[in-house]
Amino acid sequence: MTPATAPASAVVAAAQTHGFLSPTGVEIAFLLVGVVTFGAAIVTVTTRQLVHAALWLVMALGGLAVEYLLLTAEFIAWVQVLIYVGSVVVLLLFGLMLTRAPIGRSPDADSGNRWAALTVAVAAAAALVWVVVDAFRTTWVDLSGAPQGTTAVTGSILFQHWVLPFEALSVLLLAALVGAIVLSRKSAAEAQGTDTREGTR
Repeated sequence: MTPATAPASAVVAAAQTHGFLSPTGVEIAFLLVGVVTFGAAIVTVTTRQLVHAALWLVMALGGLAVEYLLLTAEFIAWVQVLIYVGSVVVLLLFGLMLTRAPIGRSPDADSGNRWAALTVAVAAAAALVWVVVDAFRTTWVDLSGAPQGTTAVTGSILFQHWVLPFEALSVLLLAALVGAIVLSRKSAAEAQGTDTREGTR
């Protein structure tokens, strides 16, 4: 046995020592964190308090970061924390403040289209699962190469194959911030006009 094939055979031997009914500690932790993350995501879209929804979103995104750590993708986990938890959620909170959204319980946050939203969510989830399974059905991981999830592998994939979606996402976030500023300025102008009309009466 050559040194190059030794790690691969060791992984295969380790995989054969336990089955589906005898999971390892990492697999149990992965399942538990996944259940907590799923619960936080459900509460995020069902709560009627916008600030609470943002905080539950932090918990859901943090759970995903823990899942990445359990998958030994440390770089992706830190990107998840820095970009999504540290930037996207802050952007959402700034949008709530700039648009003067209600802080407490808001019955108006429920549009009454829960069944339509649930149908769309289930259809989107099914499509996403089908796309992922179809894309990675015949994919093999090179155990002798660079570990998946490291900076070198992730940077190579990101800047070779996913440059356009990455830039499109940044433009989308910028458009959301500009829209929040426009809505806040419009609300301020309307409030000033109302005060002026009341003062002339």
